[in-house]
Amino acid sequence: MTPAPPALWAHLPFFASHWPGIRDRLAGLGDWLPGPARLFAALEASPPEAVRVVILGQDPYPTPGHANGLAFSVAPDIALPRSLRNIFAEMRDDIGTAPENGDLSHWARQGVLLLNTALSVPAGNANAHAKWGWDRLARQAVAEAQKHGPLAFVLWGGHAQKALAGLPRDGDLVIASAHPSPLSARRGFFGSRPFSRVNDWLVAQGRTPIDWTRPLPPTGL
Repeated sequence: MTPAPPALWAHLPFFASHWPGIRDRLAGLGDWLPGPARLFAALEASPPEAVRVVILGQDPYPTPGHANGLAFSVAPDIALPRSLRNIFAEMRDDIGTAPENGDLSHWARQGVLLLNTALSVPAGNANAHAKWGWDRLARQAVAEAQKHGPLAFVLWGGHAQKALAGLPRDGDLVIASAHPSPLSARRGFFGSRPFSRVNDWLVAQGRTPIDWTRPLPPTGL
């Protein structure tokens, strides 16, 4: 069984044009990650009008038990994947602290859209669903969020930068750097200070900064 599109995003053209085919392909598979209950977790956590920051990932973690439907995030009891470990290392250098675990749902509940360009993956087979048409959803979701005000784009690596090319506007903040992967983090990710830069930009607009480190009470996510 696969879930219905999130109500506040269901009007996006993707759900009429590409979702039926993807839904049928998923129904024909066995297990896949993050599973039906978490497939649209990023959209469910961040309604279009609440999105203030976009952090784009590639596809869910292919290790069973890791993916929770939010880009770069893992369940609280999972050891940090290497990219997330580097993200937290940069955060400590940038703002002096980092979360206690890898569950980033408290970011999502503050309007950080943690969306992958592909929302499903078979266990152990990274990028296997990357060409299914999921990428159209990422662009449409970001364009929808832009209708409600300027956004901060945190684009880690060439994949994210290419996937959202042409969408940032003059009023948006764009922080583009190398990916936090161990293969590239030292080529421009470390030292990029994205967390303080996003908050400085939000404060300059009279908006509430993101609390990057303090878990918030669950709100039905």
